[in-house]
Amino acid sequence: MVKQMRGKNRVSARAQRAAEALRVATGGARPIFISHCDRVADVFAVVEGLPAGSIVICRDYDHPDRYGFAQSLRQTTWSRRQILLVAGDVGLARAVQADGVHLPEYQLTRPKPAGFRLVTAACHTRAALTRAADLKVDMALVSPVFPTRSHDGAQTLGLHRFSRLIAGADVPLAALGGITPKTAKKLRPLGLAGVAAIDGFL
Repeated sequence: MVKQMRGKNRVSARAQRAAEALRVATGGARPIFISHCDRVADVFAVVEGLPAGSIVICRDYDHPDRYGFAQSLRQTTWSRRQILLVAGDVGLARAVQADGVHLPEYQLTRPKPAGFRLVTAACHTRAALTRAADLKVDMALVSPVFPTRSHDGAQTLGLHRFSRLIAGADVPLAALGGITPKTAKKLRPLGLAGVAAIDGFL
């Protein structure tokens, strides 16, 4: 039991250090953690290390008990004054009283869900950014910026293509994909609203 607690504390401490390093590197962008139980041994330990105001996106579409998982995340994020979004499922977000939803790009053809504190969207193209702005989503997560395990071997935007893609976008922006304190420094001049990661908090 003691070993498990120490391990949990170490994970939380690493997440806390990473979140602060990302904030400093970007000049104040909000940290966004995306749950991924297949890659993160203790999602809740990571969340417990994140500062108040951080965004936690409940992804894990294939979780065997996604409702129970989302409900537990709601309890943890609520106690830590963090923002919980549920990815791709408005009904589940309402059921667990999440703060909002994260829309996959294919859901940008639908109206913006009403009654939430925050609605974000995944965007990979300029057309998607335009749709996100038209829907008045609160933030667009643009990816993949740098090489990432989430899309191993896939073509990434890189700093220059990412900069051109988001230029003039009429929506607050966050970068996703290969975000670490080192890569985040390159993004500082862009004035991003958020930086999203999985491994970047581990």
